[in-house]
Amino acid sequence: MNFDYTGDQEELRQLTRKILDDQVTMDRLREVEAGEEWLDRRTWDEFAKAGLLGIALPEDLGGGGLGFLEIAIVLEEVGRAVAPVPVLASIVTGALPIAEFGTAEQRKQWVPSAAGGETFLTAALQELNNDDAGAPTTAAGSDGSLSGEKHFVPAAHLAARVLVPARSGDGIGVYLVDPQGDGATLERVTATNGEPLCILTLDGAPGELLGDGSTPGAEIVEWTRQRAVAGICMVQSGLSERALRLTAEYVSSREQFDHPIAAFQAVSQRAADAYIDTEAVRLTAHQAAWRLAEGLPAEDEIAIAKFWAADGGQRVGHAAQHLHGGVGVDTDYPLHRYFTWSKQHELTLGSGTRQLLGLGAALAAD
Repeated sequence: MNFDYTGDQEELRQLTRKILDDQVTMDRLREVEAGEEWLDRRTWDEFAKAGLLGIALPEDLGGGGLGFLEIAIVLEEVGRAVAPVPVLASIVTGALPIAEFGTAEQRKQWVPSAAGGETFLTAALQELNNDDAGAPTTAAGSDGSLSGEKHFVPAAHLAARVLVPARSGDGIGVYLVDPQGDGATLERVTATNGEPLCILTLDGAPGELLGDGSTPGAEIVEWTRQRAVAGICMVQSGLSERALRLTAEYVSSREQFDHPIAAFQAVSQRAADAYIDTEAVRLTAHQAAWRLAEGLPAEDEIAIAKFWAADGGQRVGHAAQHLHGGVGVDTDYPLHRYFTWSKQHELTLGSGTRQLLGLGAALAAD
């Protein structure tokens, strides 16, 4: 693939960065993090006005009609700014699957309002002690009522609907569930990076099957999972790049023994290793996003990207913290957010070890 952006993609990146640079200040982050929603509504509204939320959604549903790579560019900039906006949850795991697989009525009901920023959506892809989204223990009855428990559901406290994979007969279905409705209970927990995630307990909660049944639910789950993982990798690419840049600026200005510490061999070597990891995270994430955008098989590429996001991303985070010394853990300094966000992404939807085990199994099968 060509890793250079097209002219339109570069303009998209610059527009996204300008909005985030203007809106996501340190003071604004402190204000949002202290609130209950953990949502920067001002930035979210600016994204909606600029058409960034709907950039990859169909034009007939109020979107921009572009592809997954374009929304991936937005996600990378969100990571760079550590912006508390649920683009990954609401758009990538919520609106995109509905636009792709939903009935005409479902698409009309949910996609335009998600593209406009009025409605939040999300997906419940994780269960306790079960990291295989395609093999849920949550069950659906013949009437569509759901029973089970989903963990670590992002933006569930904001969402009008949650996409819930569940066993149904001999197969899998994906159901639209109102997290505030009858039979549904949300328990809020706080993630490593301070983000509120939720445990969604379903006890006979009514669910509406996504789509008309022509596409197997297992395919919908895998389609959604792949884009969720690729999205995490793009966010991590932005995180790692910005953490490394902050570190380079710090070690170039911090002096010890009358010299910038960047001049010391151990410091420069540690930074160089972090640069290599950052580039690996970036290139593998872009490769995975590009293959999804082109409609090419991407399972192995996504696993490789997630390995680097998990393994390389945490190394970059640790190097940045170590090279900053005590400044790195000061919550009045921005670096700590990049470290905690990277730790959060390391295990979400599969650790680095899980990716290697999957790749090894695929190689053995071939």
